[in-house]
Amino acid sequence: MREAQSIQWFPGHMTKTKRQMEKTLKLVDAVAEIVDARIPVSSRNPILDQLVKNKPRVILLNKADMADPAQTARWIDHYQSQGILAIGVDCRSGKGLNQLIPTIRTVLKDKIASWAAKGMVGRTIRVMVVGIPNVGKSSLINRMAKGSKANVEDRPGVTRNNRWFTISKGFELLDTPGVLWPKFEDKLVGEHLAFTGAVRDEVVDLEWLACRLIEELKGIYPQALKERYKMQEVDLAPLPGYEILEIIGKNRGMLISGGEINTERAAIAVLDEFRSAKLGRITLEQVKERA
Repeated sequence: MREAQSIQWFPGHMTKTKRQMEKTLKLVDAVAEIVDARIPVSSRNPILDQLVKNKPRVILLNKADMADPAQTARWIDHYQSQGILAIGVDCRSGKGLNQLIPTIRTVLKDKIASWAAKGMVGRTIRVMVVGIPNVGKSSLINRMAKGSKANVEDRPGVTRNNRWFTISKGFELLDTPGVLWPKFEDKLVGEHLAFTGAVRDEVVDLEWLACRLIEELKGIYPQALKERYKMQEVDLAPLPGYEILEIIGKNRGMLISGGEINTERAAIAVLDEFRSAKLGRITLEQVKERA
């Protein structure tokens, strides 16, 4: 097992990405940015703020059903203190998405009033959905467009792969596949994305990754580890991640010939159970630490 790794995604051509984003932003009234509620910092593209600038924005904390509800509430307050409205949602089940249109109308209330004053009552509101790959953008589009006729077309000034979806009367979402891609300046960003499964497991040493996850969890949610893996009597604080992983493997009866612990199997179990929220509702990036 390697002692350390630097996890990277291929960042794409950032100059092209910026140009495409700037061009597309001119076509919309607001931006809906999707982040992973468990890792609200690492799941955001670092260039987005400079691109969006003063365009009205709503942040959707996706997978909120798997995140610590107290921390999600703190993140919502944190964004609001920065003048950005945020909502907790689960794009796969649709929970919380009924707040999306009202929230966007709230951030656009001045524009809507201005349109009405000019006789443009009922003008279609157009919103661009952005988010790093695998954060839930497609789930949002599919859930919101369900039951209505998806409006897919080319429009002047819109690249061929931009897709418009009518999600209710006078309301359209613009999906721009692949427009955002993160570049990891901080190795912790790569690790957090790998913990949540946003980076393919095939490019990571899973035992090392599980040990890093265990080390983070023992610091912020030690009881979740103790309860899930029957380690109530164990003092986790002084133990390195690999020793805790061995205890987990032993407690689960994950043994191979000669009584040796199958730490690879234990690592896969820990990662799978974190990703499926079997360890409980966990937020790795908390406002007091990361904001």
